[in-house]
Amino acid sequence: MTEASPLLELRDLTVTLAGQRRWLRRSAPPVQAVAGVSLSVRGGEILGLVGESGCGKTTLGRTVLGLQQETGGEIHFDGRLVSGLPPKRARAVRGDIQYVHQDAAAALDPWWSIGRTLEEGLIVKGVRKVAERRERVDRVLTAVGLDASARLRYPHELSGGQLRRVALARILLLQPRFVVLDEPTAGLDMSVQATVLNLLLELRQRLGLTYLFISHDLSVVERLCDRVAVMYLGHIVEFAPAPEIFFRSLHPYTRALLAAVPRLEPAAPEARERVVGEPPSAVHLPPGCVFSNRCPYVEPSCRQAQPVPESAGEYHQVACRRWPAIEPEHHRRGADVCPPALSSPSVA
Repeated sequence: MTEASPLLELRDLTVTLAGQRRWLRRSAPPVQAVAGVSLSVRGGEILGLVGESGCGKTTLGRTVLGLQQETGGEIHFDGRLVSGLPPKRARAVRGDIQYVHQDAAAALDPWWSIGRTLEEGLIVKGVRKVAERRERVDRVLTAVGLDASARLRYPHELSGGQLRRVALARILLLQPRFVVLDEPTAGLDMSVQATVLNLLLELRQRLGLTYLFISHDLSVVERLCDRVAVMYLGHIVEFAPAPEIFFRSLHPYTRALLAAVPRLEPAAPEARERVVGEPPSAVHLPPGCVFSNRCPYVEPSCRQAQPVPESAGEYHQVACRRWPAIEPEHHRRGADVCPPALSSPSVA
C-alpha cells in the first residue's frame, strides 16, 4: 500500500460556532464544534467519518464545502488552498466539491418538478439551451437508476430511496470530483440501503469520485469505506484503514462504539467495553482528554492535556495516552469487542 497525494487535506481545522443571543436572557456561549482536526482524503477513496450525534461530523462536512466558515487552520483541495479566500474565489475553487444532504426531501423544492430542480443547476453553470439541459437531465436520471420520466414528477410523488437518487443526480450534473455524503442511508429500510450503497460504489468506479462518508451506522461504514476517522466532541480520536478500526481499535471510545453495535449473538456482559456517564456539554469540557470523564482506562495524566494523535502503526493514528496498555487487552478479548460480522445490508 503506497501513500498517494491527498485530494483533500485538512490542517489543524477549527470551527467555533457563535453563541445564540436570547431576548432578556444571557447569550449562549460559543461552542468549538471542530477542534484542530488534521486529516487527508486520497483521490478515489471513501473516507468514513463516524461518531455520536453532535460530535461535529456535519459541521466538518459543511466547512469542507464552504457552507460553514472555519475559524482556524487550512483546507487544501488538489494542492490548492481553499480556505480564507473571498467568497467568489472560494466558490470557483470549490466547484469540484458537492454535498448530498442527509434529508433529501428537505433539499428539494416541493413546488418544482424534479426536472426543473435538476435543470436549475445547469442554468447556474451557464447551459442555456433547453434541449441540452433536458438531454443531460434524462441521462443523469438514467445513470442513478431512475426512469427519465421522473423529471416530470414532484418530490412528494417519490419514495425515500428515489429521493436519494435524485439528490445524487443533482450533484452529478455538476460533475464533481469530491462528494460529501451526510448520512446518505438514514431512514431507509435495509433493502433500499443496499441499493443506494451499491449505486454509490458503481458511481465511484465509473466516474472516479472521492467520498467523505458521514455516518453513525458502523455496519455500513465497515463494508463501504477504505479508511475511517472516529470523532468525539470535535476531535479525531482514531484514524486508520477500516480493517484496523474494526479489528484493532485502540481508543476506548472507538471500542465502546463497536461494542454497542447490535448483533445476533451478543458478547457476554464482561466482554463489552463499558463507558460510564453521558457526553459532557460542549461548552464545559472536562480538563485534559475530552473523553476522560467516561473512559474506563483514565489515569491522572489523562486530565492534564488533550492528547495529540500519535502513530500506532504504519497507517494508524490514535489520540490516547493509554493505547499501549489497551492493545494487550484487545488481544485478550478483541474478538468479542470487535466482531468480524456486523449486521448490515449486503453490499457487493
